[in-house]
Amino acid sequence: MKHSAAEILREYGPFPGISSVHGVSFDGENVWFASGDRLNAFDPQSGQALRSIDVAAHAGTAYDGKHFFQLANDSIHKIDPDTGAVLATIPAPGGGRDSGLTWAEGTLWVGQYRERKIHQIDPETGTILRTIESNRFVTGVTWVDGELWHATWEGDESDLRRVDPQTGKVLETLDMPAGMGVSGLESDGGDRLFCGSTSAGVVRAVRRPK
Repeated sequence: MKHSAAEILREYGPFPGISSVHGVSFDGENVWFASGDRLNAFDPQSGQALRSIDVAAHAGTAYDGKHFFQLANDSIHKIDPDTGAVLATIPAPGGGRDSGLTWAEGTLWVGQYRERKIHQIDPETGTILRTIESNRFVTGVTWVDGELWHATWEGDESDLRRVDPQTGKVLETLDMPAGMGVSGLESDGGDRLFCGSTSAGVVRAVRRPK
């Protein structure tokens, strides 16, 4: 297993009126993050806040290329990004104990915090298709270039882990500095991993090792 310190490229925020960041997503251009009662977008080049959508946004956020999926208590809402309308609702596998959320291979992947699990679920029904076990509390999850990454957070320690999507075996670990807990996690499809923080209301970009 490769083990190294996380290289933080940039910190975005703090953003006005936002004390903590939950889910993080990326629509191909802009970074979106959940802050409890809304989804917020910013430009990752300028850091400029762009717009927000008023929706329940309590944990992970995902984007499938057309719609957002947002954890809201014990449900996952499918949201129209233009109008903010909730188009469909499925049950969340953890019944409100869920954390991260990402979209890959036509399915949703959901982190379960204290259960230390990641579930692959059917986005139409919420049916669990596969479960991967972790040995740490799981927060954000993301896929990039066929790699499954998830964030952990226990006590004062957080790290980003690349794991085998079949077995859950840890292949690589990036340690965050002490006190920098990671909530949401999303890749930009390249060499940046965007990490939410619930303690500072900021989003940090971490370099993804090649």
